[in-house]
Amino acid sequence: MQNNIDKQIFKYLTSHNASATAKIEGGSAYPQITGVVEFYQLQNGVLVVADIDNLPQTETNIFAFHIHEGGSCENDFSLTGGHYNPQGAMHPSHAGDMPPLFSNGGSAWQAFFTNRISVNEIIGKTVIIHDKVDDFTSQPSGNSGNKIACGEIK
Repeated sequence: MQNNIDKQIFKYLTSHNASATAKIEGGSAYPQITGVVEFYQLQNGVLVVADIDNLPQTETNIFAFHIHEGGSCENDFSLTGGHYNPQGAMHPSHAGDMPPLFSNGGSAWQAFFTNRISVNEIIGKTVIIHDKVDDFTSQPSGNSGNKIACGEIK
């Protein structure tokens, strides 16, 4: 069954353009970080595909990964605001809470499917990579650490 799902996802990704994209760039502390996050609006949710390179080496090599409510990566990400949370939910149930990135020698790739967001509602928001792993408990943002990379969702 899983193999069939994998084939369906691969077929979809290779035959469709993303509904929205965020080009990821590192901030002043980690300017080498680059990547792209693509959002595909499907019937029952959004397929999110992230491909990130040049992440720093850390103790865990796991990085918190969120959609933030602000729309600009300018000023070393000071305008990104908090997690996207239109329902006022507790962390980690914010609409913008996403699975962490697991670095493999500085690169991370992941795909996941979520019904917490729609593409139309996140256009104009930002994707943020933090320097710590999200603890999925601390309020309001999981003790995720500093914002080290950002991309504006367009």
